[in-house]
Amino acid sequence: MDGVREFLLAAKHAEMRLLEQLSLSCELVATVSALVHALQRERGASNMFLASKGERFVTELGGFRADVAPCETALRAALARLDTDAARSAGSVRLFSRIAFVLHALDSLPTLRKRVDEYALSPDELAASLGRLVSGLLAVVFETADAAADPEVSRALVALFNFMQGKELAGQERAAGVAGFALGGFDDARKQRLEHLIESQDRCFEIFVEFVDADMVLRWQQLLDPRDEAPFKRLRAAARSGATDSTTSELWFSLATMRIDAMRGIEVVLTQRLAGLCARRIADAEADLKCHRNMLDALGGLDTPDGSSAALLPATPPPLRAADTVLDGGDLPTGLGRSILDLVLAQAQRIQQMGDELNAARTALEERKLIERGKGLLMARRALTEEQAYRLMRQTAMDQGRKLVDVAQTVLALGPLLGEPVAPDRMRSSR
Repeated sequence: MDGVREFLLAAKHAEMRLLEQLSLSCELVATVSALVHALQRERGASNMFLASKGERFVTELGGFRADVAPCETALRAALARLDTDAARSAGSVRLFSRIAFVLHALDSLPTLRKRVDEYALSPDELAASLGRLVSGLLAVVFETADAAADPEVSRALVALFNFMQGKELAGQERAAGVAGFALGGFDDARKQRLEHLIESQDRCFEIFVEFVDADMVLRWQQLLDPRDEAPFKRLRAAARSGATDSTTSELWFSLATMRIDAMRGIEVVLTQRLAGLCARRIADAEADLKCHRNMLDALGGLDTPDGSSAALLPATPPPLRAADTVLDGGDLPTGLGRSILDLVLAQAQRIQQMGDELNAARTALEERKLIERGKGLLMARRALTEEQAYRLMRQTAMDQGRKLVDVAQTVLALGPLLGEPVAPDRMRSSR
């Protein structure tokens, strides 16, 4: 029975190591969440500073920049605790590549701020630069969710990622609105940008709702109370119609910021629940490992009729779904064969069940990958902006009564028929 005991315990130890590494990854996600929020606040204040030619938000901008520093320090400390030597999966390769990009962008942040102070950037250029950094941080969360091997943790990460993505799109809407209101109006390109941001937010929050419990759904619905949202939505409607004036920019910023700060409250709860879930899963795995060890130690003192342990296992491997088959332990001693079989089958059944749940949780992530790839292909081959590519796929899906992900798959399948990639100068001119 030594072989049976060795590999059953090895499986439990491997699960423990995965959960411990996942716990560190979830800690990383929490620090990313805090840093993204701090950067979003700095971006909002920087946009107001630039749009007003330095007349507004001078003091606030300094405070928001100061708030970023401890969040960045916490992120770097969390990164230092990751076990880079133990990671060999393709998911780890993608995750570490994302982290490298983020660190490079953070190292460049002082130079970006200097350009803001010198008015060497437009609000749109600043929003794009900080947007790339935030997108890189969100990609770290995405890769963490994609690599999670525990279904409960994976669901929690999918919910958190989509909520953070929706909140980032709300931040981009705030920045776009500040620029538009400060200029005294929204041209067609800015209005299309707003429509894209609003639609994309809605989709992210829809997925978030699918992956959380009733309590979190209620919290979200309370945040969307029409009485609280009415002033913001009136300004949003004015921006979408193009009927605005420059005196509205500060009111827009204030209302959009209140909305984003309220979202931050939900985001904090999500990260706290994620940390608690990881802690519980590790505690459960430790208790399960102890139970396995005790049972196997107790069974190790018993002998089979022929004095061997080989007869403890069935002639064929156990089915992955133990509930579909009845096994009785054959001629093994009473309790002994049954106990070993129960242990092996329970382990196999649990792995299968986890796999099914994990596949369900990852469907949303896989769909997102396909949609992003479809957008990227249209942007490269048809000289479209991101908004134009997304709207084209979305309109096609609506016209044909299909899912957006199905349209994305069709776009990818037809890639060779879309022609060669458009030269960068032609892509810029189309924007």
